[in-house]
Amino acid sequence: MSPRSILTAVAWPYANGPRHIGHVSGFGVPSDVFSRYHRMAGNRVLMVSGTDEHGTPITVAADAEGVHPREIADRNNRIIVDDLVALGLSYDLFTRTSTVNHHEVSQEIFLGLLKKGTSFPRPRSGRSARPPDVRFLTVTSRAPARSAGTTAPAETNATTAEISSIRPI
Repeated sequence: MSPRSILTAVAWPYANGPRHIGHVSGFGVPSDVFSRYHRMAGNRVLMVSGTDEHGTPITVAADAEGVHPREIADRNNRIIVDDLVALGLSYDLFTRTSTVNHHEVSQEIFLGLLKKGTSFPRPRSGRSARPPDVRFLTVTSRAPARSAGTTAPAETNATTAEISSIRPI
C-alpha cells in the first residue's frame, strides 16, 4: 500500500498569554500522537500550527499592560514556542498569523472560495441571500490587531524558521 499524505492542522492558540496544561492536553499532545502514529505507519505527515496574533484577546491583554499588541504577541509566541519545543512535540511548521506569508495565503484561500461560490459576502443587516444548495459556512477575514495610529507590524519569521527546522523523532 502506498504511503498516504496526512495533514495535521492543529489549533492555533491565541498569543495573549502563555499556554497551560489544559491547552497542551487539548491541542498539542493529541495532534502529536496522531502525527507520530501516521509517521510510524509510513505515511507522509505535515503537522502545522502557529500562534493566532489577531483579535480581541491580544488587544485586551495589551490594553491591560499598556503596551502595543505586537509586544504581547511577540513575548507570548516565544514562550509558547519554547514550551512546545521543551515538550518535544513534532511540528513540521509552527508559524504566526502576523507573517506576510500567512496574510497572503489566507487571502488566496478566501478569494478562491469566493470565486468558486462556496463563500459569499455576509450582508451587514437582514437575512442572507445564500443559495439553498451551498452548505459551507461563510468565510470572514480579520485584520491584524494593532493600536490606533500605528502601522502594520513588520513580518517576523525567526520563530517560524526555528520551529520548522525541528524534525519529527
